[in-house]
Amino acid sequence: MNNNTIIFEYHDVTSSDSLEAFTKEKLNDVFKKFDFVIRADVFFKIENTSSDDTGKICGIRLSAPGPRLFAESSHDNFQEAVTESIRQLTIQLKKRKDMMKNY
Repeated sequence: MNNNTIIFEYHDVTSSDSLEAFTKEKLNDVFKKFDFVIRADVFFKIENTSSDDTGKICGIRLSAPGPRLFAESSHDNFQEAVTESIRQLTIQLKKRKDMMKNY
């Protein structure tokens, strides 16, 4: 088992073991691909929106060498928000990895 830290924070949202398990599984892929990432802070919150497609927000902040990486997305369910945030972070991480190779 890797020793990456994942911290979950819930803002006006009931904590969920299944959501944490889902998120950990997705983040473990990130930790494997990008071994320089040491920690993830995951924030779940609900926002009142006029659209049915948004409102469940997942923000993820990653600790790695260099500036902190952050992504946030809002969907109608947390799993989609997690998936989208991780997709955005993966793009940022690929850029960071390429920059690190050049130095």
